[in-house]
Amino acid sequence: MARYIRFISDGAIAWGLLDNDEIHVLAQAPWLGVEETGVYLDVEGVELLAPCEPSKIVCVGTNYYDHVQELDFDTPATPILFIKPATCVNDPEAIVVRPRSSQRLDYEGELAFVIGKTARRVPAAQAADYIFGYTILNDVTARDIQADDGQWTRAKCFDGFAPIGPYLTTGIDPSNLELTTRLNGEIKQHSRTSLMMWGVPELLEFITEGITLLPGDVVTTGTPAGIGPMEDGDTVEIEIEGLGVLSNLVKWEQT
Repeated sequence: MARYIRFISDGAIAWGLLDNDEIHVLAQAPWLGVEETGVYLDVEGVELLAPCEPSKIVCVGTNYYDHVQELDFDTPATPILFIKPATCVNDPEAIVVRPRSSQRLDYEGELAFVIGKTARRVPAAQAADYIFGYTILNDVTARDIQADDGQWTRAKCFDGFAPIGPYLTTGIDPSNLELTTRLNGEIKQHSRTSLMMWGVPELLEFITEGITLLPGDVVTTGTPAGIGPMEDGDTVEIEIEGLGVLSNLVKWEQT
């Protein structure tokens, strides 16, 4: 297992391989080849950024049976897809802003994976060859706007509505990981990825049948039951076994 980070230090953005608290600074994104520069930094002295720069985030809706039930949706026959633009990407420890046009902002803790090479019509059996690693994503949703619009695009695509991180981890089996979301320390979501309707290989096959995924693109796999609102000043933490904790502060946009 290896953990990669993207960070900013002395005003410069770089990639690194994390070895306990020491960063081995890399020459490029790790899916392009892990090339160390010989520079070492203390992780405490840097600011972590989202560990990828996707051209798009492909999201899967209602991929846990219990989440379908809490939303009172019909169980889908195939995965439901939507796309968040790159402008949604937000960093670990960064602020998630509730826009003025929304009165209810929800967390949705999710397992996500990052593509390592161009993926088109990938059979499920070959999925591991195209996935570089795994991370955590909060699919922030303006729930009231989702209800008003009758579809998901605007509600899920405001700037900063996709915090990702803190790490990009390789060598992980995604099939049965524990997922926990805490709001101000209180557990709100608790599930396992084994309870998804469609696992990672099946999702990659379904998506790439018609959508080409590029290196650095993100696929996020859906959220379990327990979604709920975040208030001004709340801290939301999403923890997935082996992947660390993604933590963000929530603030309301000032009028």
